[in-house]
Amino acid sequence: MPPSAPTRLADLFLAVRQQKTDPLASVHEALTPRTLADAYAVQDAVGLHLGPIRGWKVGAETPQSEPFAAPIHAATIFEDGDTVPAYVCRHLGVEAEIGYRFAHALPPRAADWTADEVMAAIGSIHPMIEIVDTRFEKPGSQHKLLHTADHQSHGALIAGPGLADWRGVNPTGEPVSLTINGRTVVEHVGGNSAGDPLRLLVWLANHAARRGPGIEAGCLVTTGSTTGTMFVVHDTDVRASFPSIGTVRAHLA
Repeated sequence: MPPSAPTRLADLFLAVRQQKTDPLASVHEALTPRTLADAYAVQDAVGLHLGPIRGWKVGAETPQSEPFAAPIHAATIFEDGDTVPAYVCRHLGVEAEIGYRFAHALPPRAADWTADEVMAAIGSIHPMIEIVDTRFEKPGSQHKLLHTADHQSHGALIAGPGLADWRGVNPTGEPVSLTINGRTVVEHVGGNSAGDPLRLLVWLANHAARRGPGIEAGCLVTTGSTTGTMFVVHDTDVRASFPSIGTVRAHLA
């Protein structure tokens, strides 16, 4: 990827976010990231204009594959029962997810954060809804590294009430139900392609530390869809429930 390409691609994404241009049908091949490092450089360039980081999304295609991540900025984080304004997302891909809030910071440092240190920093587990969106015309229409560069297609995050006894929850064996406008559309056990999300949190702690910001106290991390992605229209009520964790609701205006 040419040295100027991350900034040029970031400018295209920002123009769409600011509604100065229409969503992108495609981008020139020269602007397509060749590596995850390229994609993260684009995230960094976009993030300079999006305000403070208050969360992260992290996932993996399989329990063995390398995770991928994107920062979540304060303007796209909502709480249980909130209405997500229509202008926040163009596409509305609803996912039920399990998330965690860090009670203690994991700042950048020379040595990697260990699994024990990361677990000790977690404060609570939360039911979450992530809304998938994109700065492209169609979700999932581009090379996967372009979508990673586009903040891993993040649109909005709705976090439900936290449960302090997060160690008492088995996330891979937790039932989940996703309800759209009062109708349950998904109901099963588990469902996260990454397997155990705690592996993702350890990876993310070191990814965030290497990239500069680290993980701040109070930071939310959502760990990937347990339900797949259900695209809905605007003016929709959504609810995600996990029996051992709780329920989160939102209205998508």
